[in-house]
Amino acid sequence: MTDKLRLITRALLSVSDKTGLIEFARELDRRGIALVSTGGTSKALVEGGLAVVDVADLTGFPEMMDGRVKTLHPKVHGGLLAVRENPAHEAAMLAHGITPIDLLVVNLYPFEATIARGASFPDCIENIDVGGPAMIRGAAKNFDAVTVVVDVEDYAAVLAELAEHEGATRFSFRKALAQKAFARTATYDAVISNWFAAEIGETAPAYRALGGKKIMSLRYGENPHQSAAFYASAEQGTGITSARQMQGKELSYNNVADTDAAFELVAEFDPAESAAVAIIKHANPCGVAMGASLEEAYRLALRCDPVSAFGGIIALNRTLDAATAREIVKVFTEVIIAPAADEEALAILATKQNLRLLVTGGLPDPRRAGLVIKPVSGGFLAQSRDNAVVDDMDLRIVSKRAPTAAELADLKFAFRIVKHVKSNAIVYAKDGATVGIGAGQMSRVDSSRIAAQKATEATQAAGLSENLAKGSAVASDAFFPFADGLLAAAEAGATAVIQPGGSMRDEDVIKAADDAGLAMVFTGYRHFRH
Repeated sequence: MTDKLRLITRALLSVSDKTGLIEFARELDRRGIALVSTGGTSKALVEGGLAVVDVADLTGFPEMMDGRVKTLHPKVHGGLLAVRENPAHEAAMLAHGITPIDLLVVNLYPFEATIARGASFPDCIENIDVGGPAMIRGAAKNFDAVTVVVDVEDYAAVLAELAEHEGATRFSFRKALAQKAFARTATYDAVISNWFAAEIGETAPAYRALGGKKIMSLRYGENPHQSAAFYASAEQGTGITSARQMQGKELSYNNVADTDAAFELVAEFDPAESAAVAIIKHANPCGVAMGASLEEAYRLALRCDPVSAFGGIIALNRTLDAATAREIVKVFTEVIIAPAADEEALAILATKQNLRLLVTGGLPDPRRAGLVIKPVSGGFLAQSRDNAVVDDMDLRIVSKRAPTAAELADLKFAFRIVKHVKSNAIVYAKDGATVGIGAGQMSRVDSSRIAAQKATEATQAAGLSENLAKGSAVASDAFFPFADGLLAAAEAGATAVIQPGGSMRDEDVIKAADDAGLAMVFTGYRHFRH
C-alpha cells in the first residue's frame, strides 16, 4: 500500500493530562481544524480562547451518570469507525447525520496514579476509563483514515507531520500511532486487571496481563545480536525505573539488570542505621559491607573480591559523598547508583566521562509486594517478589551452642545478602562485611568451597596474616541436604551458620554442627534465586 495521505479537518480531544493541550489545540485551530471536546477538556480549551463544539452538542445527549456516559454514541464512534470511500458506510453517515472524525486525541483517566496514591476502592473504580479506550480502539482500528494520539509526547510529531504534508498525515505515521494506541490500552487494562487480582486476593488469575511504558531503547540485549529496550511497569516505587542519569554513556541491557540487582540488595540496609555498599558483577554480589561511613563500607566491600569488582556496579544506600567518590574512581566502574550525590562528588565523577551515575531520590522497600516475571519458551512464569526480610523472621537456634551477639549480627547480615546471590549460594561474613561469596553452583558444597577460596584470596590481596574467614558467619540460601557443605564452612574457619532448615537430614546436620562447635540458626525461609 502506498503511503496514502489523509487530510485532517476535524479533531476530537478528550484528555486527563492537559500538559501542552492548549498550545497543541491552537496549532490545530490555526490550520482550520474543527475542534470537538468533552467536559473538563472542553472547558480548558474555551478558557484558552478556542472555539469548541462540546460532545453533548454533537450527540444531542448530555453527559450523564457522573460522566460515565458521554462519548459512547454512534455520532462519535461512527465518525471514528466509518470506512472512507465505502458507499454503504458513507450512506449510513449521511442518513444518521454522522460527520467523520479525522484526529482523536485521548489520554486516559489516571488509574495508575490513583492506585499509586492509595486511593479508596470506589475512587479507583471511578478512575477506570471506559469511553476513552473505546474511542482509542475504534480510531486505531480505522487508522487508514484516522490519526490517533494517546501520549502528550507525540504532539510535536503530529504537528511536524501536519506541517510537512499540508495538514495531512501519512499512512505509515497513522499505522505507527495505532500500534502505540493498542499498546497503551493493553497496558492500561493490564494495570486494572492486576489491581483487581490483588484486591480479591487472587495470586494466580486465569489470565495474567503485562504491560509497560518504554523508558529507553537499548543498543542491544545481553549480547550484540539481541535487540532490547527498557520498560517501566505500572508498579510504583523507587528504584532503577525512577533513576535519573546524571552522567556517563548510554546504559546497556546488562547495566540495567545488574544495577537493579545491586540497588535491591543495598536497600536491605536501613541508611538510618548504617552506611552500606554493594558491588555487583553479572547479577551477583562480589562484595557487600556496612560501615560508619560510605567510604568505610566501600573499602570493606571492595576487599572481599577486588578482582571481580573491576568493571562492576556499585550501589550505595546513602548520598554519595566526595570521600567515597575519590575511592570509587580508583577502580574501573561501570555504574554507580545512589539515592543522591553531593556537588563535590559530582565534580569528582565528572572526570570519568564514561562512568554512569544514577540517582533515585530514595531506596526500594525490601518488603514491598510485586510480581517477578521469567520468560520460558511459549510463555512466562509469574511469582510474587521474595520480600521476606530476616529481621521479621522467627529465628530458631538448633545447635547446643547459641551464637554470640556478634555472630548473630553477622548471621543476619549474611542472610540479607544470600537472598540476592544466585543459587546455590553461600555467603561468609564477618564484622558487617562479606569475606567470601560462592554463587550459582550446581553443588552447595562447591559454593561453600568457592566462598572459602574467595576469602583466602581476599586475605592475600589485603596482605593480612589471618584468614578473613576465621571466626566468620555463614549463610546458605537453602538447607544443607548433607553435612558436607556445613563441614566445608567449618574447615574454612566459620563459627556460626544460618540456613532455612527443612532437610530430611536436619538432625544429622545439627549433630555435625554440634560436633564442630558451630552455632546454627534456622530461619524457616528459603531464598532460591535463579
